[in-house]
Amino acid sequence: MGMLEGKVVAITGAGRGVGREIALLCAKEGAAVVVNDLGGSAEGEGADVGPAQETVNDIKAAGGRAVANGASVADPAGAATIIEDAVKNFGRIDAVVNNAGILRDRIWHKLSHEDWNAVIDVHLNGCFNVSKAATPYFKDQGSGSFIHFTSTSGLIGNFGQANYSAAKLGIVGLSQSIALDMARAGVRSNCIAPFAWSRMTATIPSTTPEEQARVERFKTMSADKIAPLVAFLASDAAAEVSNQVFGVRKNEIFLFSKPRPIRSMQKSEGWTVESIANEFLPAVRGSFANPAERSGDVFGYDPI
Repeated sequence: MGMLEGKVVAITGAGRGVGREIALLCAKEGAAVVVNDLGGSAEGEGADVGPAQETVNDIKAAGGRAVANGASVADPAGAATIIEDAVKNFGRIDAVVNNAGILRDRIWHKLSHEDWNAVIDVHLNGCFNVSKAATPYFKDQGSGSFIHFTSTSGLIGNFGQANYSAAKLGIVGLSQSIALDMARAGVRSNCIAPFAWSRMTATIPSTTPEEQARVERFKTMSADKIAPLVAFLASDAAAEVSNQVFGVRKNEIFLFSKPRPIRSMQKSEGWTVESIANEFLPAVRGSFANPAERSGDVFGYDPI
């Protein structure tokens, strides 16, 4: 018997890449799966239910249960159909994996409002829309697991990804609030920052030697490495795990810390502009984060 026997899992962006591998493993572990994928381009253009249906066909060929859904998570009504399909076809919903995403990487001064809104709509609003639709079912049954995909582009930072970084860090805030608000109902919410070679990461620029080295490292990190942690978080074995941020990089699993104060100073008479410049700044300067640090600087070593 698999770890997800009898459970129903809805996975967005599951027609290709990381989402597909999650769907295949969840089904192998016994879950019935709603495979959602709009089937658009990496920048969110077009639609094709083919990728979602192909994943469903592979699950069924292996003896599993699955149904395809081609809705856009950016559309609240479309997102609701993902959960409705789970309940209509399999009678319940136990876990939601918010994996769908697009990229429109632009350097900040060239980023358009359209590029900003498109990425926020899929990543952050998409997480909200699907999670909101599942919440009444989770609340009524007194259980449920949300698994949201964040990124070190948001947790740490990256060039040319202001829209993506903002969305991914916003997802962490959303997950924290869901975890706190829904704890009494027995509902859990966690985030995963994945490292994996996929259709989306294949769009990373690789013009400099440093960028080329980073891409080559990504190519060694297959999408199937992410799936076991997702399946675990969807299972009853993770009943005590909520409001956490994890990362997966090939054969490594990380637990990320959350922002907390690292230095403080108190001045009984209060602070002035001058005293901040003359006293506070010199005292804390040595504890500043590196303003030029990117995700690739923190994770610059070869995947293990």
